[in-house]
Amino acid sequence: MPAHQVYDTVIVGGGHNGLVAAAYLARAGKSVLVLERLGRTGGAAVSTRPFAGVDARLSRYSYLVSLLPRKIVDDLGLRFAVRKRDVSSYTPVVRDGRPTGLLVGGGEERTRASFRRLTGSDAEFTAWQEFYGMTRQAAERIFPTLTEPLPTRTALRERLGDDTAWRILFEEPIGVAVEQRFADDLVRGVVLTDALIGTFADAHDPTLAQNRCFLYHVIGGGTGDWDVPVGGMGAFTDALAGAARAAGAEIVTGHEATALRTDGREAEVDFRTETGEGTVAARHVLVNASPEALAALTGGSAPEPAEGAQLKVNMLLTRLPRLKDTSVDPREAFAGTFHIGEGYGALATAYAQAAAGQPPAAPPCEIYCHSLTDPTILGPDLAERGYQTLTLFGLHTPARLFAGTAEEHDKAREALWEATLAQLDTHLAEPLADCLATDAEGRPCIEAKTPLDLERDLRLPGGNIFHRPLAFPYAQESTGRWGVETADANVLLCGAGAVRGGGVSGIPGHNAAMAVLDTP
Repeated sequence: MPAHQVYDTVIVGGGHNGLVAAAYLARAGKSVLVLERLGRTGGAAVSTRPFAGVDARLSRYSYLVSLLPRKIVDDLGLRFAVRKRDVSSYTPVVRDGRPTGLLVGGGEERTRASFRRLTGSDAEFTAWQEFYGMTRQAAERIFPTLTEPLPTRTALRERLGDDTAWRILFEEPIGVAVEQRFADDLVRGVVLTDALIGTFADAHDPTLAQNRCFLYHVIGGGTGDWDVPVGGMGAFTDALAGAARAAGAEIVTGHEATALRTDGREAEVDFRTETGEGTVAARHVLVNASPEALAALTGGSAPEPAEGAQLKVNMLLTRLPRLKDTSVDPREAFAGTFHIGEGYGALATAYAQAAAGQPPAAPPCEIYCHSLTDPTILGPDLAERGYQTLTLFGLHTPARLFAGTAEEHDKAREALWEATLAQLDTHLAEPLADCLATDAEGRPCIEAKTPLDLERDLRLPGGNIFHRPLAFPYAQESTGRWGVETADANVLLCGAGAVRGGGVSGIPGHNAAMAVLDTP
């Protein structure tokens, strides 16, 4: 890169949001440089072959697409596809001494029958339809605002046009609505899980952290659907990088930003590579990293410490395990979200134990099989032999549980995995271990990541997948027009820590680009 060149925009970080911003700005005729620390773009939205000698390309960190607006796909001409899952979820449970479960999906009548078999009546199914009818209407009205300038709280409430929905989503702990509308402990737990993905909170947390998490999980795409990326997450970010380069953006990997200086009109970014150091100048700098990383670059005040609360496990199986509940085919049970230990009472117990500094005795988790919906992530030989991937996402496992030496961290991770596996095995007709594939060196194909692993690998503060607590999608005193503004007029935050950030959405990248283009 020429030392004398002043770019219109330098983007620090080549994750999916940075690539979205780069593509928009380059298409608008701006000169754009993306500096990526790692040797590849994509950030947490990447695919990799984690098991030696095994031709399975897994979405290593993030693994589903929920919040990506069709507008971004169309605007940028992305060659990228997603597939919908027929089954939304399956939750096994033992009732009256017999294995059963709740299957949501496969058509309305099948879902109704599953509710009736579990609870003995249609009451819970009727409540489910009414509740998710409300959230779907909220999604249709709120989701389009995420790529518009931030509305005021009053304007968003008027846009929603439903005082009851507003109260449930924005004003009172989500646990109130769950307990008022549902009677069955298992059904209550399935509803609550959307409030806890990556968020360490109780159903009645007065901060409403769980409400903000729930809102983002149910409004995706205006439908609340969670879609499967064809080819894995890497296919999505590769398409973004291609679109940005095709529009004229310059993307360099192995370039770590080390400092950022600005007078509000022009800025300089220092960087280092394996072979040396350099400085680049720009009119605007977009930081596709956490607020903590932004503070480190500028020397500003560090935000409140963040803490992640999830265990992420990637696995490859030679076959799907058989279930004790023989009424459900494993291919259906694992095609959606397979809930373990997520009854309402069990979730509360797990939270209380973790909040007290103890690992949950019965760790709650969610499991999903990407390869059932998209077998292209498997090599032809593996697919022909019936191999399948599993992704496990554990809840209520805050970073504090893994603190200490490297040895203590690894011991805590292993103990948590063993407890999680034991919970899963109680619902299987055969041990999961019997189904695990092995790599070229004979090791089981398992890769587990704690919050502290994510902090080390991706520099997520405390392993928090949202960078910091999520915010409601309306303007507050210091949020600015687009929710990406910082204390410096020409420095914008375009990562998950922006208002309306979090998840694989591209929304902060879009909004940061719009903020730049808004500048006279």
